[in-house]
Amino acid sequence: MNFESFQLHHRIESGIEALGYTEPTSIQSQCIPSILQGRDLMGMAQTGTGKTAAFALPILQHLLSGPRKVVRALIIAPTRELAEQTREAFGQLGRDTKLKSVSVYGGVDKNPQIKKLRDGAEIVVACPGRLLDLMDQRVIDLTHVEILVLDESDRMFDMGFLPDVRKILKRIPAKRQTLLFSATMPDDIRILARDTLRDPVIVQVGESVPVSTVSHAVYPVESHLKTALLMRILERTDAESVLIFTRTKDRATRLASRMKKAGFPVAELQGDLSQKQRQKALNGFRDGTYRMLVATDIAARGIDVSRISHVINYDMPDTVDAYTHRIGRTGRAARTGDAFTFVSRKESAFLWSIENVIGEKLETRTLDDFDYAVPAPKSSGGATVSRYSEGRRKPAVSPLGVPGVAAPAGRLESLSKKTPFVYSARPRGRRSRQMRAF
Repeated sequence: MNFESFQLHHRIESGIEALGYTEPTSIQSQCIPSILQGRDLMGMAQTGTGKTAAFALPILQHLLSGPRKVVRALIIAPTRELAEQTREAFGQLGRDTKLKSVSVYGGVDKNPQIKKLRDGAEIVVACPGRLLDLMDQRVIDLTHVEILVLDESDRMFDMGFLPDVRKILKRIPAKRQTLLFSATMPDDIRILARDTLRDPVIVQVGESVPVSTVSHAVYPVESHLKTALLMRILERTDAESVLIFTRTKDRATRLASRMKKAGFPVAELQGDLSQKQRQKALNGFRDGTYRMLVATDIAARGIDVSRISHVINYDMPDTVDAYTHRIGRTGRAARTGDAFTFVSRKESAFLWSIENVIGEKLETRTLDDFDYAVPAPKSSGGATVSRYSEGRRKPAVSPLGVPGVAAPAGRLESLSKKTPFVYSARPRGRRSRQMRAF
């Protein structure tokens, strides 16, 4: 199947061609025909499967006919990053349609958003809080909404947005097409789907498990040695782009600061940053200015960087779903990826849950030349480096600008106490012609 089989308007096809895509992904192939027919739909798929284009393309097709300069499509997203990314997808795919889109979210001045709304946007991508704020101020008119998309619904539930979503649902036209997408389906989302969708088409691509193009490894290490071990691994890893997850905002800030002092090109992404700071970090991570990004789970969804080669769980996630979403940032667009998880003694009990979902025992790795017996300082915090001072020397820089030992082309060898292994820089392959970027 190719995109021509959907018989989309030539202005939309030109946007697809400009991005170089020819073959739809599985969720796109299954969702687009039903959405074009006007059916309500519930889509379940792993992250990185091309979900955004699955609803963006048929929405653009629908909006080409009918009135302009009124909001006819509303997409509700849980995070600013996802909202902005979705708006960008509409802009790129609909570049020749003259349809206008605007993203609406908090943490920034609302006046530019209001101006774009008044200029006549047909597509609004919004986070629930700011959207309700603008609705209460009567600066946004949603009486013409024909299509509603609830994107990353389980994430909205996790973030406590479902009450706001239900308030919004009561204030938009009941006669509409509704699309709900979710990576997982907890009971609250099933209830929301039952109350919101009318005779929906149900599309499920795979199961809620980590993508198959990702390899997993566990590094047992106590909390006070995690930073030192991270530095050592990064020095030896030929990594194109690394996303590092911490449990809290404070730990993200402290870890990023220590990595910067050690000479790593790193940025941080966490909720206390302004939207301008967050966007700068994301843009720098996308364009390669920062080869490493330290983030809280705010980055587990809504960040679409297809070239991420490694995800490192500096802290164990709280749930299996969170693990799935985190490592879903790598192994995208038909590329391979690696997921490393640091596990302290206190965190080890959760491993069996992850292994149960993956269906296999995770490989355990240790480094021969790393001293795991260094005791924690009396005033140790979670990210303390003990006598390993990451600021004593700067890591070598490879020809690609990635901190690390310049490895011979093809592979980088590492020593392992329990499980000897060769860390292979596997060929990442060419960019897929499938539209997984959206």
